[in-house]
Amino acid sequence: MDFQSNIIQDSAPMDNLEKQLICPICLEIFSKPVVILPCQHNLCRKCANDVFQAANPYYSSRGTNIAGGRFRCPSCRHEVVLDRHGVYGLQRNLLVENIIDIYKQESSSPRPVKTKAEQPMCVEHEDEKINIYCLTCQVPTCSMCKVFGSHKDCEVSPLQSVYQKQKTELSEGIAALVAGNERIQAILTQMEGVCKTIEENSQRQKQLLGERFDMLYALLEEKKGELLARISVEQDTKTAHVRGLSQKYHEQLESSSALMQTAISSMDEPGEASFLVNAKQLLKNMSAASRLNPAERIEPGYESMEHFTLDTQHVEELLSAMDFGMDDDEDFEDEEGDEEEETGEETASPTGGQQ
Repeated sequence: MDFQSNIIQDSAPMDNLEKQLICPICLEIFSKPVVILPCQHNLCRKCANDVFQAANPYYSSRGTNIAGGRFRCPSCRHEVVLDRHGVYGLQRNLLVENIIDIYKQESSSPRPVKTKAEQPMCVEHEDEKINIYCLTCQVPTCSMCKVFGSHKDCEVSPLQSVYQKQKTELSEGIAALVAGNERIQAILTQMEGVCKTIEENSQRQKQLLGERFDMLYALLEEKKGELLARISVEQDTKTAHVRGLSQKYHEQLESSSALMQTAISSMDEPGEASFLVNAKQLLKNMSAASRLNPAERIEPGYESMEHFTLDTQHVEELLSAMDFGMDDDEDFEDEEGDEEEETGEETASPTGGQQ
């Protein structure tokens, strides 16, 4: 009876976790990629796309519907409005995908049945069980060591009280790591949006430049290519910078997840003494991880490309003034000088001219 009870208790956390990883549409474990809706509910992207296309029959899977579409979240019935990219414009939930990977690894490996651990015996006193904890030396020991042995002048405490205290601290450390992972996931999602905005802004500026240069035809074709290249260079530089920061957050997330997994595994340590031997180092590692300085973040407006706006009004006026009656540039300069004398305006240099 006790053996069956241990098996049921051991499988209960995994069963509860599996319930949280079920897609509300296909009723199966989420399949990658997992997308997160604005209402914070998750769906398989394929399931979400099927629902979206069923609710928007005129939407094309190739994204030709400029107006986008809308559908209701199957979990909370919240109406979600999507742009022309449809479901493919939603952000991926990398944290849920990582949890699914961990769950599949744990569920595929056989779980050992928990048995009552044997009480460790004292090295110095072979007939004595380890039942107290030396606060001075930070090691488990036995009562005889306190009375007659090497710990007689040390401060001791009951093993159970120290065990419960450090187990509580370890649980709090795990909770802090989970909260930190959620913050990192939010930052990663924001950075993905920044990269997408940079690319969209870059494409928009390229289109504006293309429209400007199309009016000037071959005369300005070389200049057009030069300015387009400058935008591409800044796009690549900014995108590379953001992706570099994103990689740092990915590494920090993976390191934190690995530490969290190790801490969770240590919670199942059968023996109190064995648990205390590993818990101290784990607490130090988690404390060090929580004190890590956050990586650099993207400043607001970093993704802007508005400084590449090109004003061609002055050039257009010069081109419009050109006529067959002008034999050379000197006649045009004389005419411009007479106009400045009449209006009293001075032109010091091309950079100092009136806007």
